Amino acid sequence: EVQLQASGGGLVQAGGSLRLSCAVSGITFDDYAMSWIRQVPGKEREVVSCTSKSDGSTYYADSVKGRFTISSDSNTENEVFLQMNSLKPEDTAVYYCKAFIAGLDYWGQGTQVTVSS
Repeated sequence: EVQLQASGGGLVQAGGSLRLSCAVSGITFDDYAMSWIRQVPGKEREVVSCTSKSDGSTYYADSVKGRFTISSDSNTENEVFLQMNSLKPEDTAVYYCKAFIAGLDYWGQGTQVTVSS
């Protein structure tokens, strides 16, 4: 059973940093993609960043390019991180990690990120 556990959210002042973690278990495929997606009430979900396990390619939304970095644990590859620097109030959202495996989506629970101005 695939399970994802997100953590690391919190309250930070504008300009600060947070590091989100997504602990992943139960994945038996070598080829899958991991994403960080954020949701603000009343707005559409936004894919913030993705990474492909097969080729290491990454994607960043324009709104976070140059500020956010997605990575994985090089030793175990059982954790995916989102380093968020130079945070802005508009980054405030619930952040979810998601795995895309063999045509299916698996979601972790969200972690709240609040950036105060």
